[in-house]
Amino acid sequence: MMRKILFALLATFLTVTGVATAASADPGPVTAQDVQAADGCYTWNRTLSEGASGEDVRQLQIRVSGYPGYGAVLALDGAFGPATRSAVVRFQQAYGLAADGVAGPATFSKIYSLQDDDCTPIHFTYAELNRCNSDWSGGMVSASTAKANARVTMWKLEALRHALGDRPLVVNSGFRSVACNNAAGGSSTSRHMYGDAADLGAGSQGFCTIAKQARNHGFTEILGPGYPDHNDHVHVALRSNRFWSAPNCGI
Repeated sequence: MMRKILFALLATFLTVTGVATAASADPGPVTAQDVQAADGCYTWNRTLSEGASGEDVRQLQIRVSGYPGYGAVLALDGAFGPATRSAVVRFQQAYGLAADGVAGPATFSKIYSLQDDDCTPIHFTYAELNRCNSDWSGGMVSASTAKANARVTMWKLEALRHALGDRPLVVNSGFRSVACNNAAGGSSTSRHMYGDAADLGAGSQGFCTIAKQARNHGFTEILGPGYPDHNDHVHVALRSNRFWSAPNCGI
């Protein structure tokens, strides 16, 4: 699209100035490279497959972090190994793409369509994940880390939302500073203070449907109905060891 716009502007200029344009100036069809260049968040300039490494791999891992498989978490280490390939395959399957585990133009184009220019997924925002303050400060990690953690959580929520039929997920609480956490009566070890937690409303799906499905999308902490003080929301987060408890949902 950007390429077409540039050529259109050039053609207009040449017409106004009376200079003829050659037939060879036709930009031709929009290619995958054109689509990539138009993205406002992050541009992948090469096809990625198993064995690749680098920051572009890590950026891909963030976008497919919601597809690690049941009970798993995808490492965001910039190394395209078997786990990353499996996550890419699940992402491709989820969106009806050729599921070969190779991230090329079709996969990147789908990712571009799913994200806003600030690199958050289209159905979630930083403001939604932080109703505590404006600068992400005061938690148990640096402000930049808390915000980065929240972005990963949003991509996991995007995967969860899609798996539940693309019905809206309501985020009632996300990042909290220590002060905000204390005011909310949160645990002294709450993952909200790290930026990787979200409390979800029932929506049209229901708490148990959300809690059960969340087990497939990279959350090692899932708390819901039947767990103390969690009958009115589902809490999802990332912690070092798995802890799932929603007894009323069979979890």
